[in-house]
Amino acid sequence: MQATIEKAKHIRLLILDVDGVLTDGLLYLADDHFQQKGFHVHDGFGIKLLQQAGIKVAVISAKKTAFVKQRLNDLNIEHIYLGYEDKLPAYEEVKKVLQLDDAQIAYMGDDLPDLPVLRRVGLAIAVPHASSTVKQHVDFVTEKTGGRGAVREICELVLQAQDLYKDVIQSYLTK
Repeated sequence: MQATIEKAKHIRLLILDVDGVLTDGLLYLADDHFQQKGFHVHDGFGIKLLQQAGIKVAVISAKKTAFVKQRLNDLNIEHIYLGYEDKLPAYEEVKKVLQLDDAQIAYMGDDLPDLPVLRRVGLAIAVPHASSTVKQHVDFVTEKTGGRGAVREICELVLQAQDLYKDVIQSYLTK
C-alpha cells in the first residue's frame, strides 16, 4: 500500500474507463434497443473533489453514447474520449494536451482493452471484478466495485496521499 501512496502523490490526472469502472458493467436493454447504465453519485462527487483540488479527470471509453457524454458533461469533465476501442491514441493526446508525463497520470480500468494504458501510467488501478489478467498489471485493486464507489475510493486515496483531503473537507465544514 505504501508504494501506491507514493505513486499517488504525483498524480495530476485521473483517467477513467466507463463500463465496469464508472458503471457496474451491466447493460440494461429494452426491446426498442433502449440502453440504461447506472452511475453512483458518490463517484461523481469524488470526481468533483479531485477537480476542486486542481487534479484533472478524463474519460476514455470504447463506447460512444449520448447519455454517457451527458453524465460526463454534468461532472464538468473536459477531456472526454468516447468511441476509442484502441485507447492509446486518446491517452497520448490527453497527455500531450495537459503536458504531463506518465508518472503524473493514474488510469482506472477493468478489462483487456485497458491494458496498454494501464501498463504506461504512473498509477494503474483496477476494480475487484476486473479481468484476472488486468489485476496482474496494476498497482492497486479497489475494495469497492465499479459503479459502486470505486472511483470515489481512488479520488480520496489520491487526495489523502497529496495531503489535500483535509483542505477539501474543511471547505464543507466551514460553510
